[in-house]
Amino acid sequence: MNTSTSTLNLGPRLALARRIGVAAGRHTLQYFQRDNYEVERKDDASPVTIADKEAEQLLRQEIAAAFPEDGILGEEFGEVAGSSGYRWILDPIDGTKSFISGVPLYGTMIGVEYAHRSVIGLVYIPGLDEGVYASQGAGCWHWRGEAPPAAARVSTRSTLGAGALVTSEVKTFAQRGAAQAYAELDQAAWITRTWGDCYGYLLVATGRAEVMIDPIMSVWDAAAIQPILEEAGGTFTNWSGEATIHSGEGLGTNGLVLEEVLAITRRFPPKPKP
Repeated sequence: MNTSTSTLNLGPRLALARRIGVAAGRHTLQYFQRDNYEVERKDDASPVTIADKEAEQLLRQEIAAAFPEDGILGEEFGEVAGSSGYRWILDPIDGTKSFISGVPLYGTMIGVEYAHRSVIGLVYIPGLDEGVYASQGAGCWHWRGEAPPAAARVSTRSTLGAGALVTSEVKTFAQRGAAQAYAELDQAAWITRTWGDCYGYLLVATGRAEVMIDPIMSVWDAAAIQPILEEAGGTFTNWSGEATIHSGEGLGTNGLVLEEVLAITRRFPPKPKP
């Protein structure tokens, strides 16, 4: 298709993402902090539950009904090709380890990609009833509970030494041969915490953290984040500074500290694939 992203009508898809993202996230609460489900281990040893699967099924059914020509890629049930040029990218529970531990920092993520770039993003944290959403050119918006959404902006702190660094899991740095990168970032930051997964990127988008970093990342972890951070005035890139959701790693910043962080991360390229 020849339509540029600047002429896309994203409103109907954003409205659907907002509605079903909240519905799917709230669906997971019937299992959260309860003992009414089992935890399975996937081939990569990551956990999955019935809550992940049911939430993704809910999302897929709603998308297919509203936009049957759109493609869908989800963490739990793979990909269905489309013909419209749009592809929905779903992570029904980002932070399943938090979910099964009873920690309310997991979230439901929806991204919509067009022309290999993510143009819509939603992150909803059901345990906190809080979320952010964005579409290209329309800003980033943050809400809690029943309050009306308010414009979300990244912080104005210009050095990592004055700001907060968040990540999901420290040991993943060593898994990609970048333990030293974490050590240097931790040393440079004023505050370091593992308030990670999608909640960490929400913190950056709303000005409460300056950097969220993932050494290893799937496209369904990244797709929602790019438009959210860019529309909030920040950046979402790989460790080399390229704005992409397809690199297998992620770096979200307020923009002002990006070069400071890249001076560290650029020295640690990903391991070559076998």
